[in-house]
Formats: sequence, C-alpha cells, structure tokens
Amino acid sequence: MYAKQYEITLPADYDMRIIRRRVAERGHLLDDRAGLALKAYLVRERGVGGSPVNRYAPFYLWHDVGPMAEFLVGGGGFQGIVRDFGRPAVRHWTGLAAMAGPARHAVAAPRAAERRLTALPAEPDSEGDGLGLARRIEREIADLATLAGRDGVHTAALAVDPQDWQLLRFVLWADAAPEAANTERYEVLHLSAPALESLPDGRCW
Repeated sequence: MYAKQYEITLPADYDMRIIRRRVAERGHLLDDRAGLALKAYLVRERGVGGSPVNRYAPFYLWHDVGPMAEFLVGGGGFQGIVRDFGRPAVRHWTGLAAMAGPARHAVAAPRAAERRLTALPAEPDSEGDGLGLARRIEREIADLATLAGRDGVHTAALAVDPQDWQLLRFVLWADAAPEAANTERYEVLHLSAPALESLPDGRCW
C-alpha cells in the first residue's frame, strides 16, 4: 500500500465552487482505475470548520505502484492538475496498516476526513536490539485498530515517510471528523474506491 497527497493552496478570495464543480464533473473518472484502492477528493474552505485556508488536497491509497506511476508521470491523469494549477509537490508514504470501520458498509460515502502527521524521533533502544522504532509502530497500529472501531469511522490508514521520519494517520468519517490536536480536517467531495477491499485488514506485512 502506498499513500500519496498533493495540496493546492488557493487564494483567500478563491471561489471554491470552482473546485466543487470540477470534482462533480470529473471525480467519477477514477471510479474504476486499476491499482487504486481509493482517492478522496478533499477540500478545506477558508472560514469553514476553523480552516484558515482554501485548499484542494486529493488523497490516494494505491495497492500497485505501476498504475500509481502511470497516473503521476505517464499521462494517466495528473497532467490535468499540472495544466490547471501548475505542478505541486507530491508527498508519498509507505503503507503500514489499513482497517475498515463500522461505517464503511453502512453509508454511501464518507463526508469528512482527517490527517495527522507525527514526527518519529529516534526511539530509545532500551532493549539494545535496534527495534525501538518497530515497537513504536506496533503501538501506533494498535491505536489505529482502536480508532477504527469507533462509530462513524469509514476507513483508517497508517503510513510512514522514511525520509523525514513522519508518521501519517488518515481517517475517513461518515460525517464530521472530530476535533483533535495537530490534526487537519477536510470535507470529502467524492470518493473513488475501485479496489477499497484490496487494502490490507490490519498491518501490511
């Protein structure tokens, strides 16, 4: 599993109805994309839900790196973003775990999402075996399982950026995402989920 996201920050006076119309007209194009587990078309709108910015921030979970590469640099879709907004930086993370929540089969589509990024400082090697990071990840996966069991959770995922050593937690919610420290909340305009059930149920290994 691979996670990917790019964020397009728009002017403060930008009419976000343009983005909503874009997603309404084009969001279905990835509904059957091979290799894609899900794409959540995310927005933050200035003054709504405490957001200080207007931002379009699609988030992806891929289970096949080939189609992911084709989408990004092989003319498979990303060229539309480049044409209309310029080429944004694309963040990517190696998948660690994914879990279905109670709302996955109970709602037509999630309406909200949250993203939390957490620094992973060097873990103290108290056992002298070099596995401090592995133990931290096991704790994070256990916490994700607890979170995934909450009412309203559609899908929860955990991934890591091993260059900057940051941990990503991403959660789709049936309705509003609860407020939480150090967490960005988004509205979900559309969810393409052609291979959602292909995601691991638990850790990726």
